Amino acid sequence: MKNTALTNTHIALGAKMVPFAGYNMPVQYVGINAEHETVRKAIGVFDVSHMGEFILKGEGALELIQKVCSNDASKLYDGKVQYSCLPNEQGGIVDDLLVYRMDEKTYMLVVNASNIEKDWDWISKFNSFGVDMKNISDRTSLLAVQGPKAAQALQSLTDTDLAAMEYYTFVKGTFAGVENVVISATGYTGAGGFELYFDNEHADKIWKAIFEAGAAYGIKPVGLGARDTLRLEKGYCLYGNDIDDYSTPYEAGLGWITKFTKSFTNSDALKSQKDNGVTRKLCGFEMIEKGIPRHGYEIVNDKGEIIGEVTSGTMSPSLKKGIGMGYVPKELSKIGSEIFIQVRNKAIPAVVVKLPFYKG
Repeated sequence: MKNTALTNTHIALGAKMVPFAGYNMPVQYVGINAEHETVRKAIGVFDVSHMGEFILKGEGALELIQKVCSNDASKLYDGKVQYSCLPNEQGGIVDDLLVYRMDEKTYMLVVNASNIEKDWDWISKFNSFGVDMKNISDRTSLLAVQGPKAAQALQSLTDTDLAAMEYYTFVKGTFAGVENVVISATGYTGAGGFELYFDNEHADKIWKAIFEAGAAYGIKPVGLGARDTLRLEKGYCLYGNDIDDYSTPYEAGLGWITKFTKSFTNSDALKSQKDNGVTRKLCGFEMIEKGIPRHGYEIVNDKGEIIGEVTSGTMSPSLKKGIGMGYVPKELSKIGSEIFIQVRNKAIPAVVVKLPFYKG
């Protein structure tokens, strides 16, 4: 297993470490619910250095991105970030990712940890544009500082006006005395906050500076367990659960990142799907009765017939009820539809709801 630059720090803090995407990662420190609450109400810090980062540079960088990504990267400007996905040739999704425009000829792609090699090979396959590609994943640390008090807590560490940063933008500047830190405002928790990309050698210094600056704001380290409950409450997809090589953007509710202003991998087939509709859709549901839906649990209809399975599920720490997502036939994906989740051989009723689950 790989370690991040901060693995020993997590162990010293008493984190429960687990294997995740080939990395030794902290899943929790004091408990998922308490850490979840910290992010919703104050400020929490996630080490997400296992994520992958690629730099694409050259005259053809935009053309390559346009070819492999579903979204229209020509809309980006310097300092702007875009959510996108890499469609495969069968209609499914190779990965979902973030595209950062550093300048007109330089882009940073941020991909999922479990897909680093897969994505690199996929994008390389289409690089007939002479683009210089660099995989900087192993030398890059990434901290996500999330929560409503993040801007206040971090402001003393940078000249960048954090409160003025717009959603899905970034700047490259000095942070905690370290130069060339990418400070972005994308978030995966729905609680606001920032992501910090920097070279591994600065990890200890930046981690300590963040915790000193945030001490008065109730800052705490947070593990991947709470990251999962936080993103699920906001209805954000997790690759490998809610989207994969066999789910299409339109089935997953990602039509908004699928733009036909240009040609891209499998765009003709996806355009046909947009025009003709899909037979199944990813929906969010809340349990009507007591029960916790889990990944892989069967979803059945009122006749007890299997119609799908739970892709993500948990007991929502904020809503105090079972919530989940899963693919169901289109006709049962409408808001208010009743479905049933098979929990320990018992079909427990649930209702399809509008995402996000947590509206705060």
